[in-house]
Amino acid sequence: MSITVTLIIQGLAFLAVAWLVMRFGWPSIIGAIEERQKKIADGLAAADKGQKDLTEATQRADAIVREARDRAKQIEDQAARRSNEAIEAAKQSAQTEGARIVAAARDEAATETGRAREELRKEFGSMVVVGASRLLEREVDAKTHAQLLDKLAEEIARG
Repeated sequence: MSITVTLIIQGLAFLAVAWLVMRFGWPSIIGAIEERQKKIADGLAAADKGQKDLTEATQRADAIVREARDRAKQIEDQAARRSNEAIEAAKQSAQTEGARIVAAARDEAATETGRAREELRKEFGSMVVVGASRLLEREVDAKTHAQLLDKLAEEIARG
């Protein structure tokens, strides 16, 4: 055989194989490539969507954290304010109680002073009567004694 016939037969065989590949193999290869491209595009779209979702979630989380910090600050301020109010109320209560105790002590002191003065007046009167009876060298009777004491108490009360 000649080289020409061999080349023609090989050329025809090549064309037959090329036609078979184009007819039966090529569409499945193209389909697989297109399917792969679609999967890659879907994956990229999902990645973009995931990135956007992540960004939004991060922003929401930051907003929640800011809100929680603000709320914590409000609670802290409110607690400090209530603490100060309680301290002020306790101070007021203590001042009021102190004033009441001082007033009660003054009243008690005034009462005790009055009692002591009255006892001193009576003792002084008794001493005066005893002294007067010694001077007179006679015993003053109880009625006269009581009259003298009352009279003396009135004079001492006048000043």
